[in-house]
Order: sequence, then structure tokens, then C-alpha cells
Amino acid sequence: MAKRVYQVWQGSNKFFLNGRFIFGPDARSLIVTLMLIIVPVIIFCTLVARHLRHEFTPYNAGYAVLVAAIAFTIYVLLLLFLTSARDPGIIPRNTHPPEEEIRYDSSAEGGARYTPGLQLPRTKEVMVNGIAVKVKYCETCMLYRPPRCSHCSICNNCVERFDHHCPWVGQCIGLRNYRFFFMFVSSATLLCIYVFAMSAFYIKVLMDNQNYTVWKAMKESPASVILMAYCFISLWFVGGLTGFHLYLISTNQTTYENFRYRADNRINAYDRGCLNNFLETFCTKIKPSRNNFRAYFQEEIQRPPPSSFTHEAATAAAVDEEHFDSDTREKVQDDLGLGDDLLKLSQRRNIEEINEELCDRGGNGAHHISSEVNSVLGSDYDRSLTDQQAEIRHSSWGRRGSSNWEIAPEVLATNSRSHHHVSAREEANQLV
Repeated sequence: MAKRVYQVWQGSNKFFLNGRFIFGPDARSLIVTLMLIIVPVIIFCTLVARHLRHEFTPYNAGYAVLVAAIAFTIYVLLLLFLTSARDPGIIPRNTHPPEEEIRYDSSAEGGARYTPGLQLPRTKEVMVNGIAVKVKYCETCMLYRPPRCSHCSICNNCVERFDHHCPWVGQCIGLRNYRFFFMFVSSATLLCIYVFAMSAFYIKVLMDNQNYTVWKAMKESPASVILMAYCFISLWFVGGLTGFHLYLISTNQTTYENFRYRADNRINAYDRGCLNNFLETFCTKIKPSRNNFRAYFQEEIQRPPPSSFTHEAATAAAVDEEHFDSDTREKVQDDLGLGDDLLKLSQRRNIEEINEELCDRGGNGAHHISSEVNSVLGSDYDRSLTDQQAEIRHSSWGRRGSSNWEIAPEVLATNSRSHHHVSAREEANQLV
């Protein structure tokens, strides 16, 4: 059965409803975030807002306090869902390095017999608004990251306009969900302010209607006190985060760029002015996702990395080398066989000449001839053998670094002469 893209996804994301929703690997943290939002709102609606229904008598306006709290909470949860459950701008991975950027490293050992090592420049420069910006090569995704893109180590994906990975929403914040993230944080800030204000207002109502002091009113409604303390603490986080991202939007920066490049005093190539920066963030159309997680996965044939010669050329070279080795071995065997034949012929001719000379002189000079033959053959043999060994040693030095194993002619000649002298001496001794 064919698999879909989300089933073979190489990142660390988690998918729900057959790939319709994508979350980060830490999606369980969403449960904590949901509890931090829903539980205080439930306490507010049941123990505070319920008592304020009849405080605004004209047109029962007190119900608006309860309805507004519920509607605003649903809006915040919707923004949280849009931030967490969508593709933040993941760039699909390549199955092989970009061929147009490959360099060849010819310093690999083995010379031309080995495929040269592939090298890719780690960075290259691109022009953004007339300013040179360096982009890095991602070895995991095998691509050059576009400007403002970074690889998230938690999700294991390259994300366009990467801002940060937020554990509270369990997702990367990038090009396609930054708008919803800011709206979620700012709306959560407003919700905290609303709950804090209504809880304080209920304390004031108790003091006016029951003539309570502040402490007695707080004892009468401890839920209001707890909600006010909780919202005050939460405002330091979500409120501070809202203010920080307002600054980033006004200067067209990301959290990653602000923390990484703040000390470098780099020129911001993306700043288009405060108004245009806000328009770019909130009024531009969100780009469609580059990934279709529900599409059927089609396996791409893995192509070998480009090299100085193809696999077919390498195979042909190996075959040629094998043929060359076999031809060389056959040539050496033929040369050795020819040398043996010549040795036998020379031995036979020398023996016949010695026999004829012995027959002519007769048996009286046999001992003298034997000693003469031995001395002549011995001296000639020793002298010729010494000279030939020196020549062979000298010639072998020149071939020591070579891979050619063809036997030199002088070696065959020395071998034949040595056999010739030894055989001739033995035959002469036998005849004598």
C-alpha cells in the first residue's frame, strides 16, 4: 500500500487526522498551556462574572461580562490552534546535494583511480535590498537556506523566516504562523487584563453594596484575589513578550536575528520603515505551504553524486586493467618459454662442438682439455654473471617505482647464459 508524505516524514513533527494538522515534537506542552488558559477563565466565569450579571441593570448588560470572557477565551484558543497546528514554513529536503554548487577535491589519496571527494562551500552570498547577506548550507536538508531561514534542532526542519521554537505552543514560529503567534500572545495579554479588571471590579462592588472594607471584601471573594494575583504574574510574561515582539515587528527583525546579530552591529537588510514593517507582518498574504503532507509519497531514484567519471567509465577502466594484466602474464610466460628453447639449442650446439674437439685430440689430452674447459667456462661465467647482475640491478632500480611487471630482456639473457655455462661444464666433466 502506498504511503503518504506525513507517514515517511523525516522531521520530528507529529501529525493528526491523517496529516491534516502538524505539531512539533513537544506537542504535549499544549496541554499545560490550555490548562493555564481555561482553568482561570472557568473560575472567573463561575465565581466572579456570575455575580456581576445584575450589576448593570439597563438591558441586563451584566451578562456581557460573562459572554465577553467566554468569547475572548475561544478567540485566544483559536489563535493558539492556528499557531500550533499549521506548517510554520518548512522547506522540503533535497534527496541529493545541489549539483551546481559542487566542487571537486582532487587531493584524495589514490590519484585518478578514486572518485574525488565532493565539497560544498558552507556559505555563499546573496543580495537582499542591495546588501550582501550570507546564507549557509544545511547538511541535514542538503540545501542552501534562503535568507532568514534557520534549521530548528528540535523539529529537525529548515524553517523560513525562523523566529524561535516556542515550547508553550509546541511548534516552531516562522513565516506562516508568526502573525498568529503574535496575535495569540497579545490577545492573551488582553485577556489577563480583562480578568484582572473584572475581578478588581467585583471587589469594589462588594465594598459598595455590603459596606465591607478591602480586607473583608477579599475574604468574601477569595477567587477574585487569586485571579488578580495570577493575572498580574502572567502579565509580566505575556505582556513583556508582546512588547518585545512589537519592537521586533517595527524593526523587521526576528528573535533569532536579534539575539544572534545584536552584538555584531550588522546592517538590517530587511528594515523597510516602521509602517511598512507592520504592513508586511499583518497585511500581506500568507504563502501557501511548500509541503503536501497528505499526498502519496513517490520514491525518487537515488542518483550517485557527480564525479569526474561515471560508473560505466569506471567499470570499463577496471575491465581494461584486467585485460592488461592477463596480457602481461601471457607475454611473460611466452618469453620464458622462448628463453628455455633458446637455452636448450645453445646447450646442444656447445656440447656437439666439445665432442668433436675431444674426438680430434684423442684420449691423451682429455684431462688437460677438461681443466682448460673448466677454467675458461668458469672465468667467463663468473665475469659475465657479475656484469649482468650489475646491469640488471641498475635497470631494476628504474622500474622499482613502476607498476609494469614485464620481465626485462637482460634478465632472460642472463638466465639463459647462466644455464648454458653450468650445463656446458657438467657435460665436459662427464665426457672427460
